[in-house]
Amino acid sequence: MKRTLLLLAVLMWMPLCLLAQYSLSGLVRSAETGEVLPGANVHLLSARRLTATSTTGEFQFNNLNSGTYTLRISYVGYKSWEEEVQLNSDRHLEVALPDDGFLADEVVVTATRATEQTPTTFTEVSKDQLRKQNLGQDIPYLLQFTPSVVSTSDAGAGVGYTGIRIRGSDATRINVTINGIPLNDSESHGVFWVNTPDLASSVDNLQIQRGVGTSTNGAAAFGATVNIQTERLNPEPYAEVQASVGSFNTQRYAVKAGTGLLNNHFAVDARLSSISSEGYIDRASSDLKSFFVSGGYYDDKTLLKANIFSGSEQTYQAWYGTPEAVVRGDRAGIEAYIARNWIEDEDEINNLLNAGRTYNYYTYDNETDNYQQDHYQLLFGRDLTDNLQINLAGHYTRGRGYYEQFRNNDMLSDYGLPDVVIADSTISETDLIRRRWLDNDFYGFTYAAAWEPAGKLKLTLGGGWNKYEGGHFGEIIWARYASTSNIRDRYYDNSATKRDFNTFLKGYYELTTKLDLFADLQYRSISYQFGGLDQGGITIAGDFDYHFWNPKAGLTYRFNPGSRLYASYAIGQREPVRSDFIDAPTNDIPEPEVLRNLETGVEVRVNRQLQFSANYYLMNYKNQLVLTGELNDVGAAIRINVPESYRTGVELQGVYTPWKVLRLQGNAAFSRNIIRNFDDVLFNYDDETFVRTELRDSPISFSPNVVANAIVTVLPVQNLELSLLSQYVSRQYLDNTGSTTRSLDDYLITDFRVNYVLRPRFVKELRLNLLVNNIFNAMYANNGYTYGYISGGETIYENFLYPQAGTNFLFGVSVGF
Repeated sequence: MKRTLLLLAVLMWMPLCLLAQYSLSGLVRSAETGEVLPGANVHLLSARRLTATSTTGEFQFNNLNSGTYTLRISYVGYKSWEEEVQLNSDRHLEVALPDDGFLADEVVVTATRATEQTPTTFTEVSKDQLRKQNLGQDIPYLLQFTPSVVSTSDAGAGVGYTGIRIRGSDATRINVTINGIPLNDSESHGVFWVNTPDLASSVDNLQIQRGVGTSTNGAAAFGATVNIQTERLNPEPYAEVQASVGSFNTQRYAVKAGTGLLNNHFAVDARLSSISSEGYIDRASSDLKSFFVSGGYYDDKTLLKANIFSGSEQTYQAWYGTPEAVVRGDRAGIEAYIARNWIEDEDEINNLLNAGRTYNYYTYDNETDNYQQDHYQLLFGRDLTDNLQINLAGHYTRGRGYYEQFRNNDMLSDYGLPDVVIADSTISETDLIRRRWLDNDFYGFTYAAAWEPAGKLKLTLGGGWNKYEGGHFGEIIWARYASTSNIRDRYYDNSATKRDFNTFLKGYYELTTKLDLFADLQYRSISYQFGGLDQGGITIAGDFDYHFWNPKAGLTYRFNPGSRLYASYAIGQREPVRSDFIDAPTNDIPEPEVLRNLETGVEVRVNRQLQFSANYYLMNYKNQLVLTGELNDVGAAIRINVPESYRTGVELQGVYTPWKVLRLQGNAAFSRNIIRNFDDVLFNYDDETFVRTELRDSPISFSPNVVANAIVTVLPVQNLELSLLSQYVSRQYLDNTGSTTRSLDDYLITDFRVNYVLRPRFVKELRLNLLVNNIFNAMYANNGYTYGYISGGETIYENFLYPQAGTNFLFGVSVGF
């Protein structure tokens, strides 16, 4: 704590020496509509300085000497503005850009985005914000300091398999779209960011809506929505080379280029990336490749754009986790773990005793996950009249891959194979290597029509239809005793088909010049069929149909520019995921979940120096599916509907710029996350029965009561930013019992970031980024799991954690032409 205070004091002292210099700030709007223009390029030509407007349309240059400067502002779809500015004191400009006759790329996401008129809770993240953090880590880690977010990493350093929770809700409850097209897996509802490595380098902006949010496409949002927009038109040709290196032999290389606007109508952009890392956890390596290509046609009323992007990944598996005793260096606890789990292999015992926090259960040299995902998008936007705009999109995603595992002494019968008889010996177990495959196709279309008749009404009709076809199968590629198996035989093989249709109508009505009414009604229809032979030789079959109506309504009161009050009420419903059906006991079909969500808040812009917001939320669940510890008839963990549960809390945000060279930012979420009635279930191996314990008002797992972030940024000289970023996450429970013996300790981590931009005459831009993560070397884990059982009359719980790296760094160089 003393070190943190000392570093804060140094950062805050530095600006005092710089107060004699001036700042140039401004607000950029559309001349036609008056709306602010986020992401506009603002170029101070004579000083060779470049920035972009924030989500509120603002920009600022600090530490300028007195004199005359040439300022140029450009934005896709608008004519450029250029003017000489005399500076002998701090100046603030308001610039209105006239339409230049191009339909902007934003048309592809407007139907599913929230605006200042939308009475819900959301956060905008700009390209510039992402770029400051983007040195190879996945998107969950780039969003780590946004409100109510907790990021996780299997490998411990933010590369490879990573996850994100928002308001305690995991990835299966967070709707993610790219240009309005669903990214969530149709069966698990999860998002696997490792399949789209370095996507952030092709993102223009993203919006996080917390809670149910507005109607969108794809999986139902039960915790949040992440709406991603990829690169917009860059009217000027460009090229960029990026390279970064860091701890654990992490390396990232990327090349980007664009033609700019050709013949006043066409543009092509491309990116090629490679990311590799050995990981903090032993052998938790990642080898990731990706590309992004976009070509578009633009005119005053039409946008036609094709995106093709792909990611391939090979990651060494680290998802088993580390026994808690190993993480804590508890030798007696490790020895007890070895004894009660009948571990006799000498190499594994040595691994447990000597590996420490970087322990990895897997030691087979090709224990890897291998997957490739290809995305194809065709986007079309058209202004039919001055009041009517449509956009259509078609998409196709192809995914195929496997993970490979070495298995020691598996039963041949588990693979549908007979015992091997050699003379008088019968062999029923064998060492083997298996691959478990996914082979899937996902395709469909989305549509939206926005109508703004003269007057006070705005309406959007939107939706989409998607179809998923997925295959699940497994192969034995080697066995010490092969029995009757042949190469390419599938010991399990099943398939699934899922159709998802949704349509929504949302609208705003201006009740007064300051008060807007919002209403949104979505209909969603799901048809899901699966069948075949599953793992363990079990025949599975299912055919389910769901029909959901999801209404939303609210009010927004704008009491001055940039300030508003809002309140909304929304209902969301969603179907169970694949594992809920597959793992459920016979004839015990899970019920769909229902979420009733109240959001109310205030956002206040006092002046250019101070902005703050506060919101209250209540997320009330019916039939939420949670893990209870219960197992099905083949020992698989199952989720059970609990009748009543809720999340409620307050989220606070603020930005304060007391001096032009100092910016203070912070956000904090304080919440209570409760299951009203809950039965914890343990399996008793002594008599093969289940023991149930009834609990009331127990906390929901992985839902910290406090998540708080603070960012202190100093701009001591031109184009240099020094930032200190801290995050505090309170205790998280590994199950729903509220037991501290099965929980993750609270933690405080602090990162240090340096962003320095040079503009020498031989290149357009030279950018240097340094990120030192966890500068105080906190020993923490942000994820884990637990399971319990009764044996020999003793209740035993096994806790597994995912330790995160201590102090580590990433350093990047980017050269733009």
